[in-house]
Amino acid sequence: MKSKALLLLAAFSIIAIAPTAFAQTAAQTTTIEEILVVVNSHIITRRGLQQAVEQQYAELYRRFSGKELDDRLKDAREKTLQEMIDDFVLLDVATEKELNLYAPSDADILEGLKSSSGLTSDSELETAIKSELGLSLGEFIRQRRQSTIIWELLSSEVYRKVPVEEQEARLYYNEHQAEYQKSARFRIREMIIPKGATPSEQVAAKETVAKVLDEIKNGASFESLVNAHSNSPSKGTGGDIGWIEKGLLLKAIEDAAIALKPDEVGGPIETDKDFILIQLIAAELDGVKPFESVRGDIIRKLQEPKAENAKMHYLQSQRLRANIRYIVPKEQIIKG
Repeated sequence: MKSKALLLLAAFSIIAIAPTAFAQTAAQTTTIEEILVVVNSHIITRRGLQQAVEQQYAELYRRFSGKELDDRLKDAREKTLQEMIDDFVLLDVATEKELNLYAPSDADILEGLKSSSGLTSDSELETAIKSELGLSLGEFIRQRRQSTIIWELLSSEVYRKVPVEEQEARLYYNEHQAEYQKSARFRIREMIIPKGATPSEQVAAKETVAKVLDEIKNGASFESLVNAHSNSPSKGTGGDIGWIEKGLLLKAIEDAAIALKPDEVGGPIETDKDFILIQLIAAELDGVKPFESVRGDIIRKLQEPKAENAKMHYLQSQRLRANIRYIVPKEQIIKG
């Protein structure tokens, strides 16, 4: 699971790790560092630029090779510097337009990261992000929030003004259905009855299972029986363990869940230590996400490359409005 999480976090870094992570406002500076550029009230330091460049190099090595890699490495430092400046310019414009008020909260971003990476605790995320990107969890979340604000600005001011025909979106969907595959997942309630260590305890456990199954046949709710008999942390939620992707549960549990209809009960499933009964709440099997559910994503994906020229014009106009001061000559910064 951890390797999957790292890949997902690496994918996040392409859009979420804005170079602005390594710059700060002048008021926030607590140590003396060499300032290279001032952008409105923000500063870019030599150390910050170097860290951003190193992350950009790592990203390029991850994504490219051969001549294409060599070509991209040549101007990576200059492009990283420009991206850091532009991000601050755009962030300030977005703040002026109060788009920052609609950005996701830190808690929402954290939950999204956990859902996408398959990691469940803050400490696991912290370790994965630190290993893959060299960032703290708090810094990663802050950068992702800023990049979301900038994306909303560009979407409203540039991308959404570029038309995409419905037929064009459907054609992309039909030709790229592999991108919209969805994995099977289950939402079940569980009831765990320990088998016990002694013969008498094991007999009692079997009797409890039989009693539970009999009560279910007579109309008792599975949730109430969980509260009465289960020995599991999920007891507090009536046995509901939420949505779980296929491959993360015991195969015997998944096989039982596939065979059930919603509200049906399956089992007992016997393990070394327990008897497990499950009730299927809902299931989503393998397949392709319907077009309507991904239509917005496809349109945004098609709008962005079409709007590249418009984006550059918009960026240039906002740079002219901003107060950008090179404390160290740009040529010297690029040379390193």
